[in-house]
Amino acid sequence: MALKDYEIEKKVILLRRFLEKEESISEVLKVLANTQMATLKELKRLFKELQKDGFLDSEGNLTFLGSLEAQKAKEEFTLEN
Repeated sequence: MALKDYEIEKKVILLRRFLEKEESISEVLKVLANTQMATLKELKRLFKELQKDGFLDSEGNLTFLGSLEAQKAKEEFTLEN
């Protein structure tokens, strides 16, 4: 079963937040929008969904659950030799 685009985009948001802890959530979303993965508006909507689902707090920091999901995404997106 293939993942829906928005599921992949959510994982990428969490992973970027995990890897770039020094960036604000605004910077994270702008960087991802610049990749043309999705529009900034769409990324902001996904960010709000991630907050609602308990992966990010109100300031855009990863929660414990968000950290676990980001680590899973990192493993999922890592290419093996």
